[in-house]
Amino acid sequence: MVKLRLQRFGSAKRPFYRIVAADALAKRDGRFLEIVGTYNPISKVSDDQVKLDKEKVFKWLEVGAQPTDTVKNIFKKAGILKEFSDSKSAK
Repeated sequence: MVKLRLQRFGSAKRPFYRIVAADALAKRDGRFLEIVGTYNPISKVSDDQVKLDKEKVFKWLEVGAQPTDTVKNIFKKAGILKEFSDSKSAK
């Protein structure tokens, strides 16, 4: 099973995350299949907090990848899940 989840980078007390598609059994910071975006919770500007490649996210959601709870919240704030469900219902 493939999950869309966060992979932690950065130093102590200064986290920075990649949003990756990874096998559910892989370690948190281990092997991944593809990078689909980044998340910087420390950024003051909301536009710089999340950067997503929508095509890659949609591709993984279409093949059945499950986002973790945190990634699902990030997608909701970015409007990705609504856009994905709209495109899915249009087909």
